[in-house]
Amino acid sequence: MKIACVVQRYGAGITGGSEAHCRHLAERLAVRHEVEVLTTCAADYVHWRNTLPPGVSEAGGVRIRRFPVARQRDLHAFRDLSDRAFARRHTADDEAAWFLANGPETPALVDYLRAHGHDYDLVLFWAFRYYPSIAGLPVVADRAVLVPTAEEDPVLDFATLGAFFRRPRGYIFLTEEERDMVTARAGGAVGPSIVIGTGLDPAAPASPSALDALGLADPFVVYLGRVDRNKGCDALVEHFIRYQAEEGRDVTLVLAGPVHTALPAHPRVRVLGFVSDEVREALFARARALVMPSPYESLCIALLEAWNRSLPALVNARCAVLRGQVRRANGGLHYGTYREFAAGLSWLLDHPEEARRFGRQGLAYVESEYRWPTVMTRIESLLSTLATAP
Repeated sequence: MKIACVVQRYGAGITGGSEAHCRHLAERLAVRHEVEVLTTCAADYVHWRNTLPPGVSEAGGVRIRRFPVARQRDLHAFRDLSDRAFARRHTADDEAAWFLANGPETPALVDYLRAHGHDYDLVLFWAFRYYPSIAGLPVVADRAVLVPTAEEDPVLDFATLGAFFRRPRGYIFLTEEERDMVTARAGGAVGPSIVIGTGLDPAAPASPSALDALGLADPFVVYLGRVDRNKGCDALVEHFIRYQAEEGRDVTLVLAGPVHTALPAHPRVRVLGFVSDEVREALFARARALVMPSPYESLCIALLEAWNRSLPALVNARCAVLRGQVRRANGGLHYGTYREFAAGLSWLLDHPEEARRFGRQGLAYVESEYRWPTVMTRIESLLSTLATAP
């Protein structure tokens, strides 16, 4: 088959869940199919600046076709548009204006789909909220497969999404909760679909010595991902500082990942910023638990990576996806309030054997559902059905 993958940003050095999901899938599909990625010249998701050259290149066995972003995001205008679009009373025009301002506005990519979209057997779109999907999918709806990466956030309540979610020929969902959310917004029915999450290889042995220069002593718990208010990191640090004030436990909270928000300083809170793969692996190997406070997730890859190394988890119960993942795997605990957070953290620290059992159960869940051969078999089956059906 000839397959196009449409995504807002693309490249090995670009961090982002949907972007990484697209790249990993595109490279594996390219083993059996002719795969081309249609994307933008932007590398950052805040301003959408054109920093990568337009045109055609190749990486990982995949042809990459980049199109320039027509205009950078105006953060002040975007804030005002968001206030209008998320107000209780707003119009369809407000929603359309929000999607355009959210960007990355790339009319040349949409024009390319209009002219050449039918040269592909299937066109896969990542992340419904961005312009390339919102504007591009309707142009090739008869062969479009949407990977929505939908979360429980206000955008999902836009009335105009009902018709949009009924357009794709098929769907690739990341979790059962995401499938249910999108199906409900579509009026109760969508095209053929699968739930795949993502694929993982067995974890390689870690080198705990990678942490020696950081001076991290046992015990510590770790958050891995973008350090951002939208990821719940501010609430996590507030909970942890209160926990230390009330409980005085010998445990450190470590946050590793690109930092996009200021956090209060505390001697038991370590903010490492971006870390190397070696340090990341060592954190997974030596931490007592992964703490995941995000209120919005379509799939938490860090959670799966933790289970891939038999690490138990403590997650935000207010996120249906996180709560569902933990329940299906029986791989940890979830909390909704500070008291539940404190009780869950203390229990994991005080019951190491039971905590390790949670981690082993998480690993068994990954082995069953998220190994690449299993994931690719499911995807190939869906794509074959969609490409051959009348």
